[in-house]
Amino acid sequence: MVYTVITIIIVLASILLIGVVLIQNSKGGGLASSFQAQNQIMGVRKTTDFIEKATWVLIGVVVFLSIVSVSFSHIENTSDESSVKEQVEDILPSSTTTNQE
Repeated sequence: MVYTVITIIIVLASILLIGVVLIQNSKGGGLASSFQAQNQIMGVRKTTDFIEKATWVLIGVVVFLSIVSVSFSHIENTSDESSVKEQVEDILPSSTTTNQE
């Protein structure tokens, strides 16, 4: 359950990250380049700083949650490990039966 919630948050953060990166201009203008007036509440430099900080925060969220999701997936998979071993033993022949020729 927790693993699924973390995965959904990672997907949402990744979609937001894609949007923020697409807003940015490769030469530094981006969203701020469309504002021509000098007396903005958020000036050109402030908008660029906000977008850059949002990019770094979203990258940090995706990386952190990815690491956390690995630990939760390991915890959820350990309970299923015995059933997987039993299924593999049912499918594959035992080593003792193949050596008795």
